[in-house]
Amino acid sequence: SDLRPSMRKFAIPTVAVAALSVAIVAPSYAQTPTPETTITASPKVSPSKAGTKAKPKSVNLTVNANWKTSGPDGENKPIVQKVKIDFPKGSLYLGGKYKAKCSESELARTRLDNNDKLTGKCAKAVVGSGTGSAWADTVKTQPKFQLVNGGAKNVYLYTVLKNPARVTTPVPGVIKKGGKHGGYELTLTVPQELQVVAGTPISLISVNVKTTAKNWIATTSCPKNKKWPFTVTSSQDTTADAVFSSFVKCS
Repeated sequence: SDLRPSMRKFAIPTVAVAALSVAIVAPSYAQTPTPETTITASPKVSPSKAGTKAKPKSVNLTVNANWKTSGPDGENKPIVQKVKIDFPKGSLYLGGKYKAKCSESELARTRLDNNDKLTGKCAKAVVGSGTGSAWADTVKTQPKFQLVNGGAKNVYLYTVLKNPARVTTPVPGVIKKGGKHGGYELTLTVPQELQVVAGTPISLISVNVKTTAKNWIATTSCPKNKKWPFTVTSSQDTTADAVFSSFVKCS
């Protein structure tokens, strides 16, 4: 009989300690970190020696961009909806004077050859090409790109995607003078048919694009610090804007 009261006294604090433990631990389950997207870009300009306003120097540009979002690969990844690139002062866009142009409506009517290349008038307006990778849910897919001159204010990243379904459509880009670094501002808007394909969200991992045309883009000056600044801003549907700023060396 003496044993029962002591056990009862011992049981009460044990329950209290257990309840306190749950109360302390429980909030940690609710504090899931907010997913964060980062973007990095590594452009190359060739040649890096700048031209002048009187004698602009034609250049080719290679851009490698990579996206990363916290959390498991391929799961709950955000959809990139818009990308803005700020080009430096000393850059010159010559799309309005370039020998060939192709509009968005013309791209919609243009046939592709057996290698998925543009044909006819729009083929002559191709100024570069590239590849990419993206999550289609938890499976990787590899889009291919053709960069198409659209004139003084427009450029198109014509995209061919084969998985999870075949999609062929341009990503329209609008070019404006000015921007953060005093050169140009290019805004690419991803169309809905590339954001969700066959009911599957498409989340970018990387994009690699290289211009190959002569006298499509040029340089007119290099700053005193010998650095062309640039900024890339990526906007997603479920994470905050990702911003990356850096520079390219010039002379």
